[in-house]
Amino acid sequence: MMITADSIQDMVERHGRTRDALLPILQEIVSEKNYLSDEDMVEVARALDISAAAVFGTATFYSFLDSRPKGKYVIRVCKTISCSMKGKNSVLSTIEETLKIKIGETTADRKFSLLETNCIGWCHKAPAILINDEPYTDLTPKKVTEVLREYIKNR
Repeated sequence: MMITADSIQDMVERHGRTRDALLPILQEIVSEKNYLSDEDMVEVARALDISAAAVFGTATFYSFLDSRPKGKYVIRVCKTISCSMKGKNSVLSTIEETLKIKIGETTADRKFSLLETNCIGWCHKAPAILINDEPYTDLTPKKVTEVLREYIKNR
């Protein structure tokens, strides 16, 4: 999806022209196109009358505000100690083997991207991943294989 200066202006009208509007605007752009381009960040800076450095600094601080194109399905593997102690490494290895990609990579068909991230809020049901906004918990290699097969087959 293409984000235009007009669509950013529409977002500014909805969220406001204050610095407090920056994060919701960046989140909306990522929601629409799955990443923030340099051009998007410059246009947001113009629209909010703040420096491009301030926008870039905010965008790069938050792990869910990606600044590179990602696959249709972004898999975020929780890397907290809770997930690690409960088998995150075997789940991660299974994902890598199934999709033939490593952390930080995207499949050639741009269907999946694989990332590690800090806590996703499911430590009580570790190990956990997010696929886009959908959490999957209490994972085992078998369970994550089943989840991935559903995404590969049906989506």
